Amino acid sequence: MKLILASGSPRRAKILEEHGVAFEVVKSDAPEVAYPGDPERTVRENALAKGAAVDGRGARVLSADTIVWLSGRIYGKPATLDEAKQYLRELSGRTHTVYTGVALDGDTRVVASHVTFRELSDADIERYVALVRPLDRAGAYDIDDYGPILIEKWTGGYENIMGLPLEPLREWGILP
Repeated sequence: MKLILASGSPRRAKILEEHGVAFEVVKSDAPEVAYPGDPERTVRENALAKGAAVDGRGARVLSADTIVWLSGRIYGKPATLDEAKQYLRELSGRTHTVYTGVALDGDTRVVASHVTFRELSDADIERYVALVRPLDRAGAYDIDDYGPILIEKWTGGYENIMGLPLEPLREWGILP
């Protein structure tokens, strides 16, 4: 059966492509919610809304939402470069949680990973922001794009930190 990825994220598309999954991208403009005290609810509801906003026309619809969460605060996509730099300063030297909610035809899963940032200098942050488009990334960063500048270590799935965990995809039969 045909698969639609209800996301404009190049990182999510890259994960599916690397695993040989055939799919079509249909961007979803669903409004997003944020519950700072309940990050799992946040990503679950956003993933469901993104999937529901896309007309699957008989295809399976896969959608996802990823946030960075630290001490009751959600770090989504920054609106400006200054905000991106501030996010990176706040995450510097700390361990945060990356939550991704994934939905397939209304069925959802939430996966969490933990990321520890290096102690970042202003020069590190300026260098990273010059190399990467931080405005399109939860928490203003992407583990796959110059991640070693920022990241000391992580636990959990690399792909989850990129925005599309493999475990639910295997469970649903999208991946072997």
